[in-house]
Amino acid sequence: MILDDFLYFDSNGLYCKYGQFYIDPQQPVKTAIISHAHADHAIAGNNRVYCTEATAAFMQLRYSKTAAKELNIVAYDKPFVIGDIQITFIPAGHMLGSAQILMEYKGTKYLYTGDYKLQPDTTCEPIEWVQTDVLITESTFADPNVIHPDPVEEIKKLNDIKSNILLGAYGLGKSQRLINLITEYAPQKTILVHHKIMPLNMIYEKMGFSLGKYQLYSRKLMKSQQEYVYIVPPFTFDSYIRATGVKRLFASGWKNLQVNQKDTLFISDHVDWNDILLTIEKTQPKQIWTLHGDGNYLRKHFDDAIFVKLLN
Repeated sequence: MILDDFLYFDSNGLYCKYGQFYIDPQQPVKTAIISHAHADHAIAGNNRVYCTEATAAFMQLRYSKTAAKELNIVAYDKPFVIGDIQITFIPAGHMLGSAQILMEYKGTKYLYTGDYKLQPDTTCEPIEWVQTDVLITESTFADPNVIHPDPVEEIKKLNDIKSNILLGAYGLGKSQRLINLITEYAPQKTILVHHKIMPLNMIYEKMGFSLGKYQLYSRKLMKSQQEYVYIVPPFTFDSYIRATGVKRLFASGWKNLQVNQKDTLFISDHVDWNDILLTIEKTQPKQIWTLHGDGNYLRKHFDDAIFVKLLN
């Protein structure tokens, strides 16, 4: 039997009262299951945390001793139990260490996707499919009008830009994917990396994910036109608004983050409309619960065929 109140939001975040734990809480809590290491899902100060090895490494780098009082590292596809709920981490394909969270309680399966991606990405574990009774899916781009372009074709656009490029990207996950794509599909480019991104790259390399060819940025290098691509996090990108001699691009699936009309770089680490429909086909849920976006398009699409509930 599907429990309508198995997960719900309270003042701390997404809560499971049957296991007395939170998933990706927004405030520090006693017990947290963390799907991945992006800061909007993994905060500091939780007492007890369950996560994958890579997620733990990124959290420890970012938060040091405040990452968690008790850090429990769990491998993919290895069930563990909290209270009466069996939990399994399933690769989500969003970034290194990202996990879907499969929860089984009294014979019913609830699958929380977290942020996930179906596009190929050699810098993280590819998504795996499991069948579930309830699919709890992010709906960031759950809109029939949003179809992500091929990331390879997007990266190939850089080949037509002969000037140096200032490339804005989120430091964790997106930057490493960009290094890998540029190395393979725009090999004449020399990739320079902001110093805040380098420690994250080292975790990738240590865990066996070779990113490609890159080097630490220096101001001296960018003074010459050598088809450099300087990858910087958002806070640095915004500070270069008056930079001359460079083409400014921002890699994102969001239209509002594209910084000029002529040169865009639509590369998203989230599922689009077709990806969500494929996920539903693969997981075969009896119900769909949505969060982190607008689930109304899915509700309208499935009408009475599958019950769709909006958690937020």
